[in-house]
Amino acid sequence: MIPYGRQSIGQEDIDAVSSVLRSDFLTQGPVVPAFEEAVAHRVGAAHAVAVNSATGALHIACLALGLGPGQSLWTVPNTFVASANCARYCGADVDFVDIDPLTWNMSVSALSKKLEQARLAGTLPSVVVPVHFSGLPTEQAAIWNLAQEYGFKVIEDASHAIGASFLGEAVGSCRWSHITVFSFHPVKIITSGEGGMALTNDAALAESMRRLRSHGITRDDSTFSQPSPGPWYYEQQGLGFNYRMTDIHAALGLSQLTHLEPFVAARNALARRYDVLLEELPLQRQRVMEGNVSAYHLYVVRILAGSPPGAQRRLYDALRERGIGVNVHYAPVHLQPYYRALGFGSGYCPEGEWHGSSAITLPLYPALTNVEQDEVVRALRDVL
Repeated sequence: MIPYGRQSIGQEDIDAVSSVLRSDFLTQGPVVPAFEEAVAHRVGAAHAVAVNSATGALHIACLALGLGPGQSLWTVPNTFVASANCARYCGADVDFVDIDPLTWNMSVSALSKKLEQARLAGTLPSVVVPVHFSGLPTEQAAIWNLAQEYGFKVIEDASHAIGASFLGEAVGSCRWSHITVFSFHPVKIITSGEGGMALTNDAALAESMRRLRSHGITRDDSTFSQPSPGPWYYEQQGLGFNYRMTDIHAALGLSQLTHLEPFVAARNALARRYDVLLEELPLQRQRVMEGNVSAYHLYVVRILAGSPPGAQRRLYDALRERGIGVNVHYAPVHLQPYYRALGFGSGYCPEGEWHGSSAITLPLYPALTNVEQDEVVRALRDVL
């Protein structure tokens, strides 16, 4: 089976982890802040807060921005459920903005129309979470301009997109957002085994997220409510969580970061080769807007409108039978049973729903060979 994604682990990664295992620190040592500093420097952000997962990063980002009951978060339907669930963890409501039919990212026109309607109804969101689907940057400058007009906060869910850039600016710089979140899950661009990170240019947000990832605790005596009785003292100044990243995970992530550019270059080369090989097939490919560089976490194609009912499932099954480990990203979040129970249903986000019923994710990872890619395309052509 040729999988849709696979981590790329080298001897230097193994050596980096082994070094931590031989050190005095396995959990909260010097490697976590080194990893944070390296990622922040790479993307041009002022602060980075490493956590146990991108889900954890989304949660503490929402809390740091003050999201809570009586407020709402808007995101897209074609994403992993964590992009919406983070609001529910805070007791807030969730709503969905449909996607652009060409880029498959949040539609700026749909967002603008929905915001105008919400302003008239008095239901504007507190937070909007655009998702850089498959590694392709969203129209972040336009979304940021809407944020200034309508007064919402912006969290970029860039779980797919470390190494991507928008108009020459690295995703993660937070030029057009309050917080950006990365994922280091094994099939992402780089991995720490499990892990995530929140980036921001706001020192107060960064400090809030640092406390939230560690039980709400601080050791900064300048913020203590009373004089410190000794160097052992710390204060829990709010309710937080155990979302910390370990030095073991950070060591792998720090080592992987040194390969970010070649990993992204390899993914882009494979994507361009797919573009050429698939050009004559009856499939829609994601449009990369001029001035953008995708990280190509995923290479997704869509069957064309008008295809027979059940075509996606037949294509999926036939390719799997031939040893091609395709996947589907994603089933629309608002049609999950949990969100249906909150009142969402079919027809709410038509483009996102069509995406969910037409998308097929093809194998893409740096170690994918031309021979394997040719095998994928040959199988796809035969089945179609």
